Amino acid sequence: MTKVMLNGSEMEFTETSDMPLLWAIRDIAGLPGTKYGCGAGLCGSCTVHVDGKAERSCQLTLADVEGRSVTTIEGLDPSGNHAVQVAWRDLNVPQCGFCQTGQIMQAASLLAENPKPTDEEILASMSGNVCRCGCYQRIVAAVRLASTGS
Repeated sequence: MTKVMLNGSEMEFTETSDMPLLWAIRDIAGLPGTKYGCGAGLCGSCTVHVDGKAERSCQLTLADVEGRSVTTIEGLDPSGNHAVQVAWRDLNVPQCGFCQTGQIMQAASLLAENPKPTDEEILASMSGNVCRCGCYQRIVAAVRLASTGS
């Protein structure tokens, strides 16, 4: 049995400890916001926060997060009003939307660590998150907007 703080609530997983965190989040906890993209940690669609840091959930097992705090897009702000989520809506960032939860989680982690990043710092932090629609300019603009608080 693996105990994890998931979105602020303790959850016990009875599955084997080598189960990928992504599958535990989606299939066991029933939280569909975290997406499967590449399965190799290269696209960022499965990004969650582990103890406040952006991590690729497809590359972590339940054993890796035992006793730790995991936050998914559903737990970032239950009302959907985290500054990054608001900026995403205000600037109509998504096109297809598939990668956006991972993008938002990566951006929120960046802003928690660096509340006023430069465009270069935004690009560096977001570079591991792939957007097949090419919405990169809107993504950077939304992170910039969320960092200003206006």
